[in-house]
Amino acid sequence: MAKQESLRTSECPVARTLESIGERWCLMIIREAFDDVRRFSEFQKNLGLAKNILASRLKQLVDIGVFEICPASDGSAYREYVLTDKGRTIFPIVVAIRQWGERYMFEKDEIHSVLVDNTHGQPVQTLEVRSCDGNILQPTDCHRRRVISGKKE
Repeated sequence: MAKQESLRTSECPVARTLESIGERWCLMIIREAFDDVRRFSEFQKNLGLAKNILASRLKQLVDIGVFEICPASDGSAYREYVLTDKGRTIFPIVVAIRQWGERYMFEKDEIHSVLVDNTHGQPVQTLEVRSCDGNILQPTDCHRRRVISGKKE
């Protein structure tokens, strides 16, 4: 069987992103962080994940700048994993995956969680891809373009 090549050098942003955060435990750890989980023991308790796997994934997420390790917010000797600005920008990705799951992964009348806006107590509006003038875009309305350092090729 041929060894799979790393996607870290791919021209495709989707491929590079999946290589970095696309593994299921990485996304579940990030999801927990959006629910204000910060300590190793809390991640482990909530996810039921083996310590070695959790430690490996947290290290990876720290190494790529999604989390930073900080002293515990309560002044104790513990360390906490805190989302960086880079990590917080993953929120729409998690919301998009969640909304797709809410729509397609449950049978009618099956109980599941829904993301609710704290201020209004209502489900978050479905994410949409929009053009620069605000129109909703479909996949056929877009194409990929190669760029170098932010310039069109």
